[in-house]
Amino acid sequence: MSTVAADLEVRFARRSFPLAWLAAPAALGLSRLLPAEGLGLGLRLAAATACLLLPGAVVARALALDGLAPAFVGTLAALFAGMTIMFTVHGSLWLAIAVMGAAGVCAAPFAFRRPGVRIPAWSLGVLALGVAAGIALWWVASYGGDAFFHLARVRKLVDFGSISLKSLDEYKDGGLHPGYAFPLWHGVLAVIAKLAGVDPSEVVLHGPTVLLPLFFVLTYESGLALFRSRWAGLATMLVTFALLGLAPGHGGSLVWLTSPSSPAFNGGRMLVLPALLALFFAYVRSPSWALLASVAAASGAMTLIHPPDAVLMLIVLFGFMVARALLNRSDVGEIGTALAAATLPAVAAITWLLPIIRQTVSHKPGAEEARRAFAHYGRELDISGLHSYRLRPELFGRVGAVAIAAIVLIPLAVLARRRLWAAFVLGGMLVAYAIALLPFLFPQLGDAVSISEARRIVGFSPRAFALVGGALVLARLLGPLVLPVGLAAGILLQWSMPGDFSAPYRHLHGSPGWLTWASFVGAGVALVLGAIGGRRLPAIALSFREPLAVGAVVLFLLPVAVHGYSHWSPPKSTEKPLPPSLVEVLRERLPERSVVFTDAQTGYELAAFVPVYVNATPPRHSSATRANHPALSVRDAQRFFRDGVMSIPLRYGAQWLLVDRARYPRKTFPLQQVYADRRYVLYRLP
Repeated sequence: MSTVAADLEVRFARRSFPLAWLAAPAALGLSRLLPAEGLGLGLRLAAATACLLLPGAVVARALALDGLAPAFVGTLAALFAGMTIMFTVHGSLWLAIAVMGAAGVCAAPFAFRRPGVRIPAWSLGVLALGVAAGIALWWVASYGGDAFFHLARVRKLVDFGSISLKSLDEYKDGGLHPGYAFPLWHGVLAVIAKLAGVDPSEVVLHGPTVLLPLFFVLTYESGLALFRSRWAGLATMLVTFALLGLAPGHGGSLVWLTSPSSPAFNGGRMLVLPALLALFFAYVRSPSWALLASVAAASGAMTLIHPPDAVLMLIVLFGFMVARALLNRSDVGEIGTALAAATLPAVAAITWLLPIIRQTVSHKPGAEEARRAFAHYGRELDISGLHSYRLRPELFGRVGAVAIAAIVLIPLAVLARRRLWAAFVLGGMLVAYAIALLPFLFPQLGDAVSISEARRIVGFSPRAFALVGGALVLARLLGPLVLPVGLAAGILLQWSMPGDFSAPYRHLHGSPGWLTWASFVGAGVALVLGAIGGRRLPAIALSFREPLAVGAVVLFLLPVAVHGYSHWSPPKSTEKPLPPSLVEVLRERLPERSVVFTDAQTGYELAAFVPVYVNATPPRHSSATRANHPALSVRDAQRFFRDGVMSIPLRYGAQWLLVDRARYPRKTFPLQQVYADRRYVLYRLP
């Protein structure tokens, strides 16, 4: 009877499996009946995100891969294929969506042959935590960083009917941005906007609310794969959330979860990286061609979303492989194979981008560009010469209690040296320390990816994993005493060294520099002792102490959470969008793909909310390539508004002139006036 019952259960699962996939489209259809504001907007975005993940989930099920990580990466791969075809034939975004759907349909027969898989209760719990945190994130939503730069590209993807790679630029005859030449992440946001039937600005502004649950689950899966413990996976998620979102207050970096780049982290770093790590560690533990292909797809997606991130990621994974070879050679072959799979697509994508990268002034900077970077990032650098500089060691503990505890606990990994996580923590941290702190190494990375991007090596160091691993060791050493120790340490560190989140950093009082150097030396000594000490060093068993370690982590993070949620308001340094009334008029009056001449800041805002091209944007929000010449464009705009030389806008091919009276209060032009309000005037150029 038991065999018959099991057979019936499998048959029922196989029959119900196709029906389960209809839930997301059904939810999207129902949500489209609600107004696109408030709760209705949130439900639309959530349902559209679920539909976006649907093709990848079907492909992952067909490949017998469980979890969100392979589904998410499969979706990015399907979207890449769809956008490649779209750009090739100059189609619309609907073509890319159709290709994604076709990929899911082709994989469906293979997926339906497998019994339905129940989502683990732990994953559902983590997802529920992410939903709650995402709802809280709605109230601190804001535009920041380069939000309007990216919104302009998303808008063109949504609004244009015939799309090429170059048609997405803010300038009509501009060149590709090397960081976003293939706008994969912009495509993710555009598909969500298209499916939800909402304006792209709503996706950029409130998308973090629906993406945060994905971040929670993906981070949990990365910790689960590395530590082989659900408890440790949960702790990894909590530590990462506190590090990125709670410690800074105001939502931290998570408010820019929809951005491919931000002042600190970005959507690619916060979503694709944990997915890649989860797949990477899963392959090392249980190799399969499907997991290997997923690792390659995740690496390729990260490279296309933001190429410097792939370089920094590969550096950390290389350090992991070296440390594992020194500590335990049992699975070095699997790590090397996975690293090769991650490297090949990254190299291929960067090779394609190389001609564009070479046109930027930040690539292999000359003396003038290096001095500009020194002036801009001088507070973060110790400079001893034009080609000899490094990051200040305080940056590793700049974000306060969580980062400081992580760098203090790193050497404890030697007591778990045969564990996979110990090699990742020691190898990843050591290579990050070496590149960041040694003045003969950091300039090499700065030449390769720019000084601005090289600074982010700190963010790619595995500090969250170091804190979780250290908590596991302490729980074994201290027993129940680890709970009050964790709470006391959290209170003390949050009170004495809360971190510096100003931009530019004014104090860098997250931790003293000597502590970073001590951690660097301690990690090196731990790796050497683990490599040469062998069985002579004590090794502790961590089993049955995981709940205790998670309790200590929660108590340690409690003061950080109190601080974060007591400063839960939109960040002060936010970009201000154009007035809705002006946007409505401009969308009615300006034909699609028009060229509008205006000042740089207004052009930056205009391109984000109206599907047009502009003559200039602020250089900090533009790619400094030979084709774009952002500094020259800004000077031309200033000269026109100063002298009124009409040949300047005509040289840019402009058909319209938009004047911001707040910047030029007494400036008028003998042109046909199409629209005027208290602040803005729109002219038609001859």
